[in-house]
Parts: sequence; C-alpha cells; structure tokens
Amino acid sequence: MGLVARVIEAAGVPTVTLNMIWAYQRLVGMPRVAAIEHPFGRPYGDVGDAKTQGAVLRAALEVFDRAIQPGHVEHLPFVWHEAPEETKWHPAEPSPIIAMMNKARGK
Repeated sequence: MGLVARVIEAAGVPTVTLNMIWAYQRLVGMPRVAAIEHPFGRPYGDVGDAKTQGAVLRAALEVFDRAIQPGHVEHLPFVWHEAPEETKWHPAEPSPIIAMMNKARGK
C-alpha cells in the first residue's frame, strides 16, 4: 500500500491511507496515514455496522484537511468495542482460498 500511495502522490494526487500498523507503514513511506486501533480485517468496523463504517470513512477523509504534507500521521478517535483477546474476527467458515490452503497443509 505504501508503494501505491507513493506512486499516486508522485503523479500529483494526495493520498491518505487507513492503517492499523501505522508505525511500520510510516517507515516504508506512506505519505499520509489515518491510524486506527482496530483488529486486522476490520479497519472500518464490524460487518454490517454501517454507522461505524461511515464514521471511520468520514474521519479518514477529514485527515486531508489537516495533512498538508507527506509524513503526517493522525490517530483516529475510534476504540474497538471488545478486548483484543475477546475479538473474534475470523468467519465461522473459512473462505475458499483458506480452506484450500488448509487442505494442502493437511489441516
């Protein structure tokens, strides 16, 4: 994602990326980062939670108002609703590609 953002920025279009591992992404050169403390696979919120998803999207887009130059990292004010050890983000049934990989590994 950092490479794509840098290429787009080089073409003169500013970017903001929503990111859960903002410290690493800043090291690899993401121009502007909207950092969020959500679990992987759920940066915008839970499946079906349109209210939170819309709020996160609007907040990420609003970073453009304050991120004048590349290198800007802004932490969004969202807190995940469960403790990390209680968060279950894997679906009950794995996706076809995961099922195939599990089968190939003998699981």
